[in-house]
Amino acid sequence: MRRTELETLYDFGYYVRDRILEKAANLSAAEFAAPSALTTRNLRGTLVHTLDVEWSWRARLCGQPEAVWKSELSMNNYPTVAVLADHWRRDEVEMRAWLGGLDDEILAKDFELPASSVMATPEHRYPLWYYVLHIHTHTYQQLSDAAVLLTRMRQSPGNIEFLDYADHVVRRRTLQAT
Repeated sequence: MRRTELETLYDFGYYVRDRILEKAANLSAAEFAAPSALTTRNLRGTLVHTLDVEWSWRARLCGQPEAVWKSELSMNNYPTVAVLADHWRRDEVEMRAWLGGLDDEILAKDFELPASSVMATPEHRYPLWYYVLHIHTHTYQQLSDAAVLLTRMRQSPGNIEFLDYADHVVRRRTLQAT
């Protein structure tokens, strides 16, 4: 997979994330943190976990020490959607910069995970793009769970499909051209 394709998928993910966060911002603090019988985590837990996985996998793939990528973000540090959104948007800048620094040749090479990683075995040696795509697909799965939770709380983000994103991009380009 080429870098430009991965960047498009991440842009799609940030588009969905922003729709989720926009609807989540309409909730009270109690609703944001309310237990869920539908998914593994409540809405706040789902969104914090999603951000956590994005930055920890990036840290792992960038060769940061295990202590960095094994530490988990605490839900207590994200009492509101605004606090979470602010951190996530800062992380987005870092993710986009990292992705922009990769080239297709680097992405195609097998990537060796740190020896301390549970998945650091020969059968888990994949091209770097597999891991980068894994981050995106994990994010999308979690955002889908968040969309279900929001819909149950009467705050549906609407369709979060790729072609809805593609239409959004076309509309944005049209507006920028005028």
